[in-house]
Amino acid sequence: MMEIEYLYYLLFVVDDMNEKLILCDGPLDVNKINATWFDEFKNSNYGAIITFNGVVRDENGIDGLSFDIYEPILNNWFNAWQEKAKEKNAIVLMAHSKGDVLNHESSYIAAVCSPKRRVALEMIDEFVEDFKAAAPIWKYDIIDGKRVYAEDRSTAIKGAGILN
Repeated sequence: MMEIEYLYYLLFVVDDMNEKLILCDGPLDVNKINATWFDEFKNSNYGAIITFNGVVRDENGIDGLSFDIYEPILNNWFNAWQEKAKEKNAIVLMAHSKGDVLNHESSYIAAVCSPKRRVALEMIDEFVEDFKAAAPIWKYDIIDGKRVYAEDRSTAIKGAGILN
């Protein structure tokens, strides 16, 4: 039943052309999301569809990561990126996990679709780096089943007063 609900949610979000941002509870299904995006945009005359798949690393004794997301700021940040991409005749796509994601599972997928590969290659790098620096997503280590705020790997959001 959970997989059916997930598939319905994923297909509902991706089928709505205004929604290029997917937020999911738990780990991302990389194969389904990438295939859905590819199938959705392969006939749109984009010569490049470049994806980045982020995977939780097994390091520092953690069992995984947990994420909190402030969606209003994330939506504004993502919409600004859509406008930037539109100027170059491209689009950006993103999926991110909410809640717990164990080691070796995916918590983040980003993609850029563009008629030109150079635009897509440059934009995916800029998008992922800006995401790490500016997106309102708070990361926690999961250690022995408990969430521990990962302050040493968190970045202040410019102008928000958060983490300052």
